[in-house]
Amino acid sequence: MTLVATQPTSDTTTAWTAAPAAVVDPADLALQRLYHWERTAPDQVLFTQPLAGGMLRTHTWAQVMDETRRMAAHLKGLGHAPGTRIGILSKNCAHWLMCDFAIWMAGYVSVPLYPTLAADTIRRILEHSEAKLLFIGKLDGWPAMQPGVPAGLPCISMPLAPANDHPTWDRIIGTTPPLQGHPVREGSELATIMYTSGTTGMPKGVMHSFAAFAWSIKTALGRVPMRPASRILSYLPLAHVAERTLVEHGLLASGTQVFFTESLETFTADLQRARPTVFFSVPRLWVKFQQGVHSKMPADKLQTMLKLPLVKGVVGKKVLDGLGLDECEFAAGGAAPMPPELLGWYAQLGLPIIEVYGMTENCGVSHATLPGVQRPGTVGMPYDGVQSRVCPTSGEVQMKSPGLMLGYYKEPELTRQTFTDDGWLHTGDKGQLDAEGNLRITGRVKDLFKTSKGKYVSPAHIEDRLVMNGAVEACVVTGANLGQPLGIVMLNADAAARSQDSAQRNAIEGSLAEHLKGVNAGLDPHEQLDCLVVVTQPWTVDNGFITPTFKVKRNRIEEVYGTMFERWSDEKRSVIWHVG
Repeated sequence: MTLVATQPTSDTTTAWTAAPAAVVDPADLALQRLYHWERTAPDQVLFTQPLAGGMLRTHTWAQVMDETRRMAAHLKGLGHAPGTRIGILSKNCAHWLMCDFAIWMAGYVSVPLYPTLAADTIRRILEHSEAKLLFIGKLDGWPAMQPGVPAGLPCISMPLAPANDHPTWDRIIGTTPPLQGHPVREGSELATIMYTSGTTGMPKGVMHSFAAFAWSIKTALGRVPMRPASRILSYLPLAHVAERTLVEHGLLASGTQVFFTESLETFTADLQRARPTVFFSVPRLWVKFQQGVHSKMPADKLQTMLKLPLVKGVVGKKVLDGLGLDECEFAAGGAAPMPPELLGWYAQLGLPIIEVYGMTENCGVSHATLPGVQRPGTVGMPYDGVQSRVCPTSGEVQMKSPGLMLGYYKEPELTRQTFTDDGWLHTGDKGQLDAEGNLRITGRVKDLFKTSKGKYVSPAHIEDRLVMNGAVEACVVTGANLGQPLGIVMLNADAAARSQDSAQRNAIEGSLAEHLKGVNAGLDPHEQLDCLVVVTQPWTVDNGFITPTFKVKRNRIEEVYGTMFERWSDEKRSVIWHVG
């Protein structure tokens, strides 16, 4: 592998990449797209932002660009060197994106932070990235986060931010003339440092160029129908690569209108207001949608109605209308495997879900199933321009594309280790190809564990089946060095509340025991689970059990519960309750 040094990102580090930067038309780069929409569609509504009390605020391209230019002028006037890192700590909102645009226009690099991070992680990222300023926006739990902001770091308070003493966005743009002209950035320049969500430890700073994002979204839009008349709901963290690529760079490329959510409590109303034509979600939320439908109409009754040709279409449309997805043209799931049974259920409703596969290091653009060609259990074919292979010895999926990262910030050796000697990205995922060339993800290379019988277990496909019980919110299959693996399941909020009643608890236990039998019946003997351990303590971002994109942190599960694994296995009961 030939490693090429790119533009230094600070006085103390050099970015390393395994391939030349993506070659794209300069007209496709982020700032050029901003100026295109400013010129051609100034009165088109771009953002719809919920405010407190049920109020809404819309922003046209002209309004967005006026505020962006004023903030860019302010940032430029601070006198920082080109390439200075500036942080964004906020939930998704219209001004999150304006911050990013202003940072780029001023010649700087954005560092987005998840709005659910603990104070220690916030501090580590801000110090590691050498951020010189932080935008603080819409947040829950700001008092717990505030200690993570280094003393003396200048901050700007965005609209919707919690109360603080920092200079406000509105005051700054009200007193600053807009930046003139059309400053641009080269495609090879560093646009952002995205810190991974950390399923395996502390976050790493993934560096992406303007060209990588421009190439990736142009490639993705070959399959995703986005245009100025399209609508998308932005609710997954913009600090995550999927939302950043699809929403931010998708709107720049296509002019799609973006709706935002107000809160978790208003999510249903926000979704019904947006009526998105494009909707992306993680499997956990697709499961919750299904469970919500079943809470209003028993699964057996709905299934019977969906089998009747005369009423199937009407019933499916009514269900989708209740979810706010009746006008959805493109529905996708990613970040974790989608259970085939779940895909089949939505397809019956008339909403086939595309499975997408990618990671922060490749702008989230690697594979996807093809619209109209459902292949449950696979993530489909590579996007145009993406090369993919499965290592014959390890079974690892490896890929190449012009959308690859420049490297990990300040980590040249780790960057080298992330690529093969011939320049392919190590994904860390195990996979297989079917007869058509569709990729099936079979687990993580490092998630594979060996039982005391010397048999290897890949947990991912077992977890896909476990999570399909209506009481289960999330699950993990574990058991290195045990005789047989075991499953740990977290109840959803409804089931956890019902389990406080002894009769309902017995009913949930019976349902889980039957579910375990069904799951084990489809597994090889060495994969079959000794038991299901039911935990009622929620796994949340705050207590470190899940990432901001709802992936369970396997190492955290094993750290907290590992000392009890052998005792649980020795109990020889199919369902064990663990409180605490």
